[in-house]
Amino acid sequence: QVQLVESGGGLVQPGGSLRLSCAASGSIFNIYAMGWYRQAPGKQRELVAAITSGSSTNYADSVKGRFTISRDNAKNTVYLQMNSLKPEDTAVYYCNAQIATDYYWGQGTQVTVSS
Repeated sequence: QVQLVESGGGLVQPGGSLRLSCAASGSIFNIYAMGWYRQAPGKQRELVAAITSGSSTNYADSVKGRFTISRDNAKNTVYLQMNSLKPEDTAVYYCNAQIATDYYWGQGTQVTVSS
């Protein structure tokens, strides 16, 4: 049994910043990768950023230069620093972890960018 708990979402003005965190707990033996996805109304869930156990990173083109993903392996926690936020970043953000051959998801946290 694995649980992912997210925090840090909320309402922010355009140009502002938020920092999301996601802590994994439970029967964890080997986390291959962790990442953040988002889903806006009427759109499919998309990858925002991902990081491997070796700290290789991958970002969606729309967030490159603005978002930074990082992880603390000892704490099984992944972070997403979001800067220069735009209204189009508004979405529900989901934490994901790949453990062995299975994927696990958090409940999602709402990020709203509006003036």
